[in-house]
Amino acid sequence: MRTMMRVLTVALLAVPVLAADLSTFKIWKSTELQQRDAALSKKVGPDHSARETLADFGDHRFRYIYRDADGFPEQHENIVDIVIAQSGECTLLLGGKMIDPKASAGAGESTGSGIEGGERHPIAAGDLVQIPAGIPHSFLVPAGKHFTYVLLKIPAK
Repeated sequence: MRTMMRVLTVALLAVPVLAADLSTFKIWKSTELQQRDAALSKKVGPDHSARETLADFGDHRFRYIYRDADGFPEQHENIVDIVIAQSGECTLLLGGKMIDPKASAGAGESTGSGIEGGERHPIAAGDLVQIPAGIPHSFLVPAGKHFTYVLLKIPAK
C-alpha cells in the first residue's frame, strides 16, 4: 500500500510538469507587460537598455526590451526580428553598411559602432515591424524618450 501511495504521489506531481512541458501556449496580458515596462525602466544598463527573455521555445524566443537611448547597430545572418512596439517611440535605422562589425554572442551575429547609409523609419506604440535576416539595424531613441518592445526572434528560412 505504501508503495502504491508513493507511485500515485509521484504520478500526480509529474502530470502538471509534463503538461507544462508539452504546452507551448503563452499569453502576456497588456497589464503584465506594463508592469514589466516599469520594472525594466529601473534596470537600464550602460548600453541604455534593459531586457528579459519572456520565453525561449528553442526555435524561437520572445524578449521584452526597454531602451532610453540609441541601441548598438546589429545584424543577424540567420535570424528574423519581429518587433511589436509597446510604448514610447524611436526611429529604426535599417539597411546600409555596418561600421566596425564585431562578432557577438550568437553565430552569424554582429554588432557595430554605427550604420553608414540605410533608411529611417519612425516607430511608435502599436507598430509591428519585421526586420529580415542579414540587414543591419539600430533603434534610435530621441533624448529624454524611451522605447519598449516585444522582440520575437525566429530562424530565417
